[in-house]
Amino acid sequence: MKPKLLTLLLIPLIVGVIVKESKAQTQNLNISFLLDLSDRIAPKKNPDFYQRDLGYIKSVETAFVNHVKGKKIMLLNDQMQVFFDPIPKIPNINELSQQLKVSFNPKTDKKAILRIDNIYTQVSSKIYTHTIKDNHYVGSDIWKFFKNNVENYCIKDKQRNILVILTDGYMYHEDSKFLDKGKSAYITPAFIQSKKLISSDYRAIMKKNNLGFISFPYNLKDLEIIVLGINPSKQNPYEEDVIKQYWTDWFTAMNVKKFHLITTDLSANLAPVLQKIISGK
Repeated sequence: MKPKLLTLLLIPLIVGVIVKESKAQTQNLNISFLLDLSDRIAPKKNPDFYQRDLGYIKSVETAFVNHVKGKKIMLLNDQMQVFFDPIPKIPNINELSQQLKVSFNPKTDKKAILRIDNIYTQVSSKIYTHTIKDNHYVGSDIWKFFKNNVENYCIKDKQRNILVILTDGYMYHEDSKFLDKGKSAYITPAFIQSKKLISSDYRAIMKKNNLGFISFPYNLKDLEIIVLGINPSKQNPYEEDVIKQYWTDWFTAMNVKKFHLITTDLSANLAPVLQKIISGK
């Protein structure tokens, strides 16, 4: 092949790569965490799960900081925050939550960017450690958070909005045990068993009985979601499939265009996966 022809063929490829990298570097990130502080993080139940959560938070935070560092100061318009539902009974939880709410703009001091790593490491660790030590797990009402807060809290104009939900994939809270024509505000191992979703025809059973999460008439097209830490019961070989089908149908009903349902693993193994998602490359 002649050098001139080869050059002409390579130009579109090179331009495409440059445009993609440029877009990733200039986009404004708005990352939200929703933490499930239920007994799934209890060491007696899952010995290392709280450490995995902290590792996941670290990976996302690192990707966020790398993104901010890679932008020109004049283009900064990025933020990250952490939410709970219900609010955990931890002393100074409002202050701790405020420390985890960070934002950057053209007036941001570069030193503030460098402090984020220590802040997120120390504060998130305090929250998990206190929850475990107190041994009072308030649970997580993910369904209610979506009903009441997801639109107002997690979606900003002209930003790439990402919600990271740290949970085991099950959904249950004593204040949200609602049923509506087959749909529910919760899903538990016992619930899955009761609905006979234990075989390869689980999709047909779900369709026949109108099973799934109760959704809302929201248009969440501007929100990307990562459900992280799915930990299905090993008693049912189709448990993970059922859990992911519930979440998939729920997000689809609310017009979520991009989402990732990630099964629990060592944080070291998922770090590159999360960083790739956040970087958008």
